[in-house]
Amino acid sequence: MEKKVSTSQLFAIGFMLFAMFLGAGNVIFAPMLGQQAGTNTWIAMGGFLITGVGMVLLAIIALTRGGGTVEKLASRVHPLFATIFSILLFLTLGPIYVVPRTTSVVYEIAVNPLVQDKSNTGLYLFIFSLVFMVLTIFLSWNTTKFVDRLGKLITPIFIVLLIVLVAKSIITPMGSFGEPQGDYINGAFLKGFTQGYYTMDVLAAFVFGGIFIKSISSLGIKSEKEVSTLFIKAGMITIVGLVALQISMAWIGASSINPLGYMENGGEVLAQSAIVLFGQFGIYIIGTVILLTGITTNVACLAAVAEYFERIVPGVSYKKWLIVFATLGLVITNFGLTTILTMASPILLLLYPLAIALIVLIFANNLFNGHQSVYVGTIIGVGIIAVLDALKDANILTEAINSTFGFIPLFESGAGWIVTGIIGFVIGLVVAKSRKEPITLINIAGEEVH
Repeated sequence: MEKKVSTSQLFAIGFMLFAMFLGAGNVIFAPMLGQQAGTNTWIAMGGFLITGVGMVLLAIIALTRGGGTVEKLASRVHPLFATIFSILLFLTLGPIYVVPRTTSVVYEIAVNPLVQDKSNTGLYLFIFSLVFMVLTIFLSWNTTKFVDRLGKLITPIFIVLLIVLVAKSIITPMGSFGEPQGDYINGAFLKGFTQGYYTMDVLAAFVFGGIFIKSISSLGIKSEKEVSTLFIKAGMITIVGLVALQISMAWIGASSINPLGYMENGGEVLAQSAIVLFGQFGIYIIGTVILLTGITTNVACLAAVAEYFERIVPGVSYKKWLIVFATLGLVITNFGLTTILTMASPILLLLYPLAIALIVLIFANNLFNGHQSVYVGTIIGVGIIAVLDALKDANILTEAINSTFGFIPLFESGAGWIVTGIIGFVIGLVVAKSRKEPITLINIAGEEVH
């Protein structure tokens, strides 16, 4: 018998999922885009919302169609690929990048402006990050309490504060939009498209599937069909929230040029905009927002990675993994935000195209009869260019790569993987037909039909 979920429960679950996605790092990219894109902001946001928000819902649906976990989805390519991709994904979304980035951003925006003695910044960062990580562990300890803690308590508070901030920026605009800068002058849409990667929300959707299922178990929802339906409904609430948020953040950034000039990062844009709009009190508003969004993201990411590693190494418990990864995240946090961001960019340029390719393939599965060679060919085609883009971003063989592969359409814009992915898809289809590979279809319920 299917268990009914009340409207209030659905919104609490939706808010919980929204809180998982909405991290401190998540809100710093659209303001920067707004500043740089200027009068082309809405064109750039068109691309940004596709990869940063729209693909999130597709990822959630793809996950439910692909077996409920990223490992099952990626195993359609090959078990070895599934293992490597999943481990890279979870470690990146957890202790290696997202948790240290989030903790550092929270410190830089919510705490550092209040510190008088700048000579001991390293010590203050360590003390703050230690306390922040202990709080993260406490809130992550029991996943069945996520709905109450994140969905019913923390999320409504920062939503109200964000609404206050955005409403003030609309009622009393800081200024007019500036002129587009750099790649936003002629390639605003594609630039926004690649900037959407940095929210990491598509990758997060893959990661949060397992922990979402675990966190709603207290509601008595057990069957795969019920879980999948609820995941998609909660995903719709999340998408509406993310669209509204990112458009608002871009507006704040685009209208901030007159009073602020051009800032170095989105965190500065938000912090300084809050001061322009509310005076010194604005520091406390944006600080509270960043603090709350940061803790929800850390909780979601650490819980998800601990839950995943408990599955693949069942001899070590969820709570032990939680402590291990929190400790690793604490160590990396104290290398500083600049180092963390520099480390992460190449990894994102590698993982994001692969994730998007998997999403497209799972939706198109029945069109090519689910042949494994099509999955393999597409991922190889996408993966080759993704690796090259990652090497370029790390300043490794940049000139040689550009001169050798520059003939590929969209390569210079960071989207050359689309072309090679299509070529790989066609080659895989030809191979599958020639080998007469077995057919694996997916029905409406997300079940495989051979």
